[in-house]
Amino acid sequence: MLADVTQTTETSARADGTERPPHGRGRRVPRVHRAWFVAAVTFVTIIGGAAFNSLPGLLIDPLHEEFDWSRGEIGLAVSVDMALYGLTAPFAAALMDRFGIRKVVVSALGLVAAGALLSVWMTASWQLMLYWGLLVGLGTGSMALAFSATVTNRWFVERRGLVTGILTAAGASGQLVFLPLCAWIVDEHGWRPASVTVALAALAVVPFVWLLLRDHPADVGLAPYGGEFTPKPEPTRGAAARTLRVLFDAARTGPFWLLAGTFAICGASTNGLVRTHFVPSAHDHGMPVTAAASLLAVIGVFDVVGTIASGWLTDRFEARRLLAVYYALRGVSLVFLPILLAPSVHVPMLFFIVFYGLDWVATVPPTLALCREHYGADSAIVFGWVLASHQVGAALVAFLGGVARDVFGSYDVVWYASGGLCAAAALMALVIRRGTPAA
Repeated sequence: MLADVTQTTETSARADGTERPPHGRGRRVPRVHRAWFVAAVTFVTIIGGAAFNSLPGLLIDPLHEEFDWSRGEIGLAVSVDMALYGLTAPFAAALMDRFGIRKVVVSALGLVAAGALLSVWMTASWQLMLYWGLLVGLGTGSMALAFSATVTNRWFVERRGLVTGILTAAGASGQLVFLPLCAWIVDEHGWRPASVTVALAALAVVPFVWLLLRDHPADVGLAPYGGEFTPKPEPTRGAAARTLRVLFDAARTGPFWLLAGTFAICGASTNGLVRTHFVPSAHDHGMPVTAAASLLAVIGVFDVVGTIASGWLTDRFEARRLLAVYYALRGVSLVFLPILLAPSVHVPMLFFIVFYGLDWVATVPPTLALCREHYGADSAIVFGWVLASHQVGAALVAFLGGVARDVFGSYDVVWYASGGLCAAAALMALVIRRGTPAA
């Protein structure tokens, strides 16, 4: 494999800390391509930023009890966070082209930390929407999957599907690490120490990003993994205008709307429903909060396996057919969930957790692959807009799920409706036409 062959380069530092392209007689560079180290830093960064996503489902009941806010009000704040998470992503991809990945990601981590810390002193529901919704939404949106897409597109030519799966799994890994920890903190010490823990996790990642992450392979005189050396492009000005122009161009095509529609249902059935409402729904059936949170963490374990496997499959099979299978299986599992919820954890529930974990964000690698096929060099920004639809779907269900619980006294209707939506997404995926593979 091209990128695995030992290379000889010689680099020298520029004044801005980046390194010059190779020249002259060089020295040996390790056989492990620098792209894999960049991917590792990206993985850790997404884990740190994803820590906050572990909190909303854990804090619905504590905030309801302390402030007497309705679950609908709390769900609205979560929905603002999720919507901004998605709407920020395409602009963040363009800003990374303009200012560089490091600057954008460090600023995003700062916003997440600020929102989490300020929420400790909130006393009104509008502050919840400001801190959780606005600040954290903007911060996490800037480190959304468009960040992964940008890193993958710049640093990899080969193994893009696998790398996409690995980086997508970072969010699940963050859930695996922080959900049990935050659940224990909330149960033993209250929700405020858990919020501070999330802020510190975001800040702890900043040094790794600033010191180890590089914007482009040319910064260190390398070709992308599996590709040929290309000079670093000039910064793209007019990030907002470019982002909107790409949206308008993509919106004229059928595949964009099908991808956006399927991904909206993906967000509704994962972040909006399970991540936000699974813990309070299980608690309604008598299950302890720590046990329900641990089940979500187990979903995170199998999410890592499922997403990486999906990336491997995406390199080998037709992406739209994979999507159809994923959504169909997810819909079936959601329809059966209401009869599985009980005061204790039993074998059928564990089967659901394993199955749902494998399918959680397995949809991301084939969706991103279809964006590359149809939109080429603009695929990261197009995927950012598709991700925006994912988060709009998640936001609607995060809000409506809380309203449904207030009105009906149960989440059952939401589980059944989401199962039907997943069946529709499977049919939509099959309608997407095949594109021309783009570099």
